[in-house]
Amino acid sequence: MINEQIRDKEIRLIGENGEQLGIMSAKDAMKMAREAELDLVKIAPTAKPPVCKIIDYGKYRYELARKEKEAKKKQKVTDVKEIRLSPNIDVNDLNTKANQARKFLSKGDKVKVALRFRGREMAHVGMSKQILDDFYAKVEDIAVIEKPAKMEGRSMIMFLGEKR
Repeated sequence: MINEQIRDKEIRLIGENGEQLGIMSAKDAMKMAREAELDLVKIAPTAKPPVCKIIDYGKYRYELARKEKEAKKKQKVTDVKEIRLSPNIDVNDLNTKANQARKFLSKGDKVKVALRFRGREMAHVGMSKQILDDFYAKVEDIAVIEKPAKMEGRSMIMFLGEKR
């Protein structure tokens, strides 16, 4: 909120140079802001009494946008990569998929390993957990299980994350 939008009776005012000017009415603070040819901006609306500051509003918005942009730069974005397996996968194919998972994990991504069942394969769900265990055994030196294997519809899903 800025200038006339501030409807509080009493506010704590901070001057343009950062000095505390004390608690006063919003009208008096507005007069002081006009004399300095600046804006009265509510900085902390939840405080008792609310904190307002005399500053140039355009400059204030620019600084906030710059801080947000800087914070976004420092964020780490992690993707979830999916690797699909089938219950009758061969050993070499499993090794290939495990190597692919290693690449994803080394880049810092998480890996969703989905073992998909079709038709009559649903009858052998119990034996298929062994395939996910074998897959994890091949990548356990760099991976940790974030969510253990669990049936979801026609798929058995397990999430892996990078070991720290």
